Amino acid sequence: MITGQIKNQIDQIWETFWTGGITNSITLLEQMTYLLFMKMLDDAQIRQESKAAALGMEVNDPLFPDYGFWHNPETDQDVLMADLRWSNFRHFEPEKMFRVVSRDVFSYIKHLNRGKQSAYSRFMKDAVFMIQNPRTLVKVVDGISALDMNNRDAMGDVYEYVLGKMAASGTNGQFRTPRHIIRMMVELMRPGLDDTICDPAMGSAGFIVESAKYVQEHYRKELAKKSVKEHFRNSMLHGFDTDATMLRIGAMNLMLHDVDNPQVAWQDSLSADNKDTERYSLILANPPFAGSLDNDAVAKSLLAIAKTKKTELLFLALFIRSLRVGGRCASIVPDGVLTGSSKAHKDLRKELVENQCLEAVISMPSGVFQPYSGVSTAILIFTKTNAGGTDKVWFYDMKADGFSLDQKRNEVSENDIPDVIARFHDRKEGELDRKRTDRSFLVPQSEIIENGYDLAFNTYKETVREKVEFEPTDSILNRLHTTEETFLRGMVELKKMLAQ
Repeated sequence: MITGQIKNQIDQIWETFWTGGITNSITLLEQMTYLLFMKMLDDAQIRQESKAAALGMEVNDPLFPDYGFWHNPETDQDVLMADLRWSNFRHFEPEKMFRVVSRDVFSYIKHLNRGKQSAYSRFMKDAVFMIQNPRTLVKVVDGISALDMNNRDAMGDVYEYVLGKMAASGTNGQFRTPRHIIRMMVELMRPGLDDTICDPAMGSAGFIVESAKYVQEHYRKELAKKSVKEHFRNSMLHGFDTDATMLRIGAMNLMLHDVDNPQVAWQDSLSADNKDTERYSLILANPPFAGSLDNDAVAKSLLAIAKTKKTELLFLALFIRSLRVGGRCASIVPDGVLTGSSKAHKDLRKELVENQCLEAVISMPSGVFQPYSGVSTAILIFTKTNAGGTDKVWFYDMKADGFSLDQKRNEVSENDIPDVIARFHDRKEGELDRKRTDRSFLVPQSEIIENGYDLAFNTYKETVREKVEFEPTDSILNRLHTTEETFLRGMVELKKMLAQ
């Protein structure tokens, strides 16, 4: 749990960037990520050196040898390896620190191409160091040096706090699905040790990170086994994005949550270049749904499922193709996916209802993505079968998520999330007798087909109208007549008074 003191330290670092001229929140986070990575590299070697010294051995293949030089290909000059280490350059005088870090250390992390560290460095090709002056760099380095980065749990919380500040600043908030919504979706899906998890539109890797945290919390003993740990760190978690900045931020987020070698990569997930077919056992995502694409740029296998230019439909088609048979998916979609009348919309819903196993439709309140968007959304949950299997679909009308639904999004007591999770996991027993007047209920496949594959909660909700007893008209007319007589008598009295 992040403490008030750590929050104050992060706030001070954030303020230092702002006063130093970096006011775009995503640029600020990116620059902070570079410096965190520099410190992580040195901290890792310090731990290796400590272990080696205790055993009377040398560090095997160190990133920073105690002797020798590194040739900087960008300046064509040789640089002392020792100068590249955080524990050394943090003590340099400001001008020298700025020169070494901006020119040499930054170039070094861009060209790392070996070991676990390459998972981050491979996205550094187009990275630019944007801290403009020595004073800002010194203050930020001092601030980061004060953080205990050896505590991965704490540093993971720190990074999520910084991501929250990025979203709260009002810039690039679209990259961040609210953390409590991500956590809810992960708890609905309950990822396990055998899962291979993917988010094809990963952004800052929130779904992947939360999945990693869930596995760490629920399988702590099992993760002590080498083979299980290797799968967790190297092959369980996958993510793709088309923004190198977000890949760097996402990779750092994963590394700070003890996923040393995340399988994240630059990829246009909807293009023909993406060959993933029946590869993953679990997909968690909030794909972009504001745009449309040129059909020529979209994989033909996706258009075969839904011939459309709308990204929200194409991503659902991608999820179906990418999952193994028996694989599961939970995805946020705009309400238009549930009710759209185009052929592509209906074809996609028909695919889920008749050819796959549609499990649940959870309607969320429209304020969930405030202050960035008031769009109404839902969560679709399905299992890939390629042979049908939809029996009864579970619907839930979520009214509150623990925060006010205006642009302020202040914490409130009303919160349906625990109820959503509890009812979902009890849907095959405890939900069977729910009435259509409740906030959740089951709808048989046949009824959904009869309604043109409409997946809106209100289509199946039963509204009970209470009988209202009105006052008899004779009584109302008598009261009006009495009131009128009183008024007329008053007018007569008033005229008499005025005449005197």
